[in-house]
Amino acid sequence: MPAVPRLATLPRLSESGKPASVRFILPPNLESAAARDAVAVRIEIDIQGRGKVPASMVPDALPLHVPATQLGAVFLVESWNGGRPAAFAQLSREQLAALLAVARGEPIFFYANRPKEPIAWSGDTLPGVSEHLAAPAPADAPSAPAPAASRATRQPPRSRHQSADTAPARTTARRRADPDATPATVDGSEHFIAIQLPSREHPTYGAVLETLKAEGFRLETSNRRWWLRDRHRTLQFLARYWDIMEREWQARFTDNFRRNTAGIARAEVACSIHESGDTFEVQLGVRAGDAPAREINDALTTGRPFIEADGRLYLLDAGRLERLHRAQKALGGSTALPLLGRSAVRIPRARVAEADALLDELSPNFQAPETWRRRAAVARHRDQLPAAPIAPDLEKTLRGYQKLGAAWLWHLSREGLGGILADEMGLGKTLQALALITAIRRENPGAAPALVVCPASLLENWRREARRFTPQLRVRVHHGSGRDRDAGAFGGCDLVITSYGVLARDREIFEGLSWSLLLADEAQHVKNRRTQNARALQAVRADARILLTGTPVENSLDDLQALFAVILPGYMQPIPPESRGDERQWHEERIRRQAAPYILRRRKADVAAELPPKIEQTVFVELTPEQRALYEAIRASSEQNLQKLQLAGRPEGQVRMAMFTELLRLRQVCCDPRLVERTRRAEESAKLAAFLELLDEAVDDGHRLLVFSQFTSLLALVREALREREIEHCVLDGSMSARERQAQVDRFNDSPDIPVFLLSLKAGGTGLNLASADTVVHLDPWWNPAVEAQATDRAHRIGQTRVVTSYKLIAADTVEERVLMMQREKRRLLEDVFEAADAANARLSLEDLRSLIA
Repeated sequence: MPAVPRLATLPRLSESGKPASVRFILPPNLESAAARDAVAVRIEIDIQGRGKVPASMVPDALPLHVPATQLGAVFLVESWNGGRPAAFAQLSREQLAALLAVARGEPIFFYANRPKEPIAWSGDTLPGVSEHLAAPAPADAPSAPAPAASRATRQPPRSRHQSADTAPARTTARRRADPDATPATVDGSEHFIAIQLPSREHPTYGAVLETLKAEGFRLETSNRRWWLRDRHRTLQFLARYWDIMEREWQARFTDNFRRNTAGIARAEVACSIHESGDTFEVQLGVRAGDAPAREINDALTTGRPFIEADGRLYLLDAGRLERLHRAQKALGGSTALPLLGRSAVRIPRARVAEADALLDELSPNFQAPETWRRRAAVARHRDQLPAAPIAPDLEKTLRGYQKLGAAWLWHLSREGLGGILADEMGLGKTLQALALITAIRRENPGAAPALVVCPASLLENWRREARRFTPQLRVRVHHGSGRDRDAGAFGGCDLVITSYGVLARDREIFEGLSWSLLLADEAQHVKNRRTQNARALQAVRADARILLTGTPVENSLDDLQALFAVILPGYMQPIPPESRGDERQWHEERIRRQAAPYILRRRKADVAAELPPKIEQTVFVELTPEQRALYEAIRASSEQNLQKLQLAGRPEGQVRMAMFTELLRLRQVCCDPRLVERTRRAEESAKLAAFLELLDEAVDDGHRLLVFSQFTSLLALVREALREREIEHCVLDGSMSARERQAQVDRFNDSPDIPVFLLSLKAGGTGLNLASADTVVHLDPWWNPAVEAQATDRAHRIGQTRVVTSYKLIAADTVEERVLMMQREKRRLLEDVFEAADAANARLSLEDLRSLIA
């Protein structure tokens, strides 16, 4: 697709922007206008929650998501208008035909006398329109490919009134360069307006004529000018159309008009911000010379479009008033608030970002205190923030986007704010959180400890990651039946790690302490505000609150409000239960707008240039108490059996065979106690719990997983869990014929709605192309990393366009971790453990066996 210049009409296209659509308003007299090649078309942008605005008045700072199928039509109109936005356009039959061809099937065409009902398409034709047009646009008409809204790099922004140096623009410029084409001429005063139409060759002819008719102008045939002779209506017209006459119509204003209107000014939107302690008072209103508030409010209430003060007339521009009213309602939190000439509202620190965006749209050059600017920048300009003082050794390991994330979190914490780091899984949220903790400690060595709360299945992984990347931190894991119930045990710690369950049970201990940072991992555990987990988190006293999640959080308003109740208590107000329709939509949009500055989410595609094609992560899992007890019992029994067999003088081959059996049982316990004792409960498997956490995050985020295990019996247990969650999946193991295996592969590759494929390592590790998946999970370790790599490569194949993430789940302080350590050191020894067909002839010494079991 050829490159397309940035659209001047829609300067901030974004996949996450406010939904909007394009509207082309056609005249009722289309047939006669088309015959004259002078079809006056009005162009609007319908913005969800804001209504319809002229295409030339879309706020520059407002991100919008417009369907890509409509952007080509906008491109065409801009190319006919010198690369500038156009609220009005006069089109020839060929141009309108080209517009229809680009927007074929889109419900974006309306009649001016029926503006609520789009003209319905009939196949490739638009009834009532297509039959009045000439053949489709000639071959040299500008092509109109739609620019991708999510493109990471755009061309530098162009002035909304700067001509685009494109071939289509030059073509239309030649058409407008007709020496006989003259613009409209405007004469008058505050009491009347007299307008001479542009020549028929001028591109604004149709738009001007339609506007004058709609506004009640009357044609005087003696002088061929259109007149409006009522003072009130004249001032109303000037308030509404002065800018449009200058910018869109390119009108000429007579010297008489300029002299007569020299005493007319525009009322301005006034904005002032005053800091008061930890909050700010924002005052908004209309400034019209020295007019008192009473006079301004009277004009606004009665709809009078002007104010007379200090010997001058001040016009009240409808567009500015609409933006002012929108800001007053948003800051006041109610759709019922009337437009006021003066208003004041108290803004707490968390609302500065929201208020700053509203005021920036209303009055881009407003003045604000330094504290306001700093807090607004943290949330609104996070890619421009100074770096955080991360520990040097850790900083060297961070990628660029991780440094940016850590800086954003650190600046939030310094301002006493909260945020949600919602990066896609595999992008290193834990690492960014640890970087934040080191930054806090380096800036203030005497700061209170940081508190990390996570699912119990991730406690060990957090401990390991902290030890690996931040060895300077003094870390304490608060968990287990033997945990210290004395708050004094946390003295001298830099980081305390606990689980959601223990936090709820030990709530009194944690409530009595102050923390420099509360950091909650896997934030989906607190989406229900009424759970003990959520309430326990809300009760923690912390200088800053950060949530980590890999799942999109913007989709559910209930989820958003629950999460923000933790990180910024009191920030979001609930939607009034009685609100319906447009009012409810307004409140929903307001919640999303409030949430956006405090959520940072990067997809792998966003930072692909910084990533390797394959990311490999090891996740350490601490066994549950029941699982650990069973493991230790089997381990102790194994040692005793080994000793007895040796003392009894049994042949070495028999001893080894017995020990291989015990090793197999230990490996099975690490995966799931039910593999050894079927009567055990699923809740006793820490690895299954960790896998399901990872699965939920991956599926919620649209990933597709290949799940490998050596044990088909473990895959069967995983299948039970998937069925309970009603998650579609495929299965492949050694018991299947070649035809059955291929059928499962085809089903997975051809069905994007199936997120999980379970495969036994030997049967599914080679010879398959499963590039439709982008996430690989190894439930248990294999002796040879090359075999695991081959399995991972089922996803990382030719044709894979996404970064592949591979997770290896390892039971901490067990035979699995020892296997991991030995993978490089004693690969041939491990081959005996896992592959030996004849254990009696294996090369392992009894010391080797003890090192695995001990």
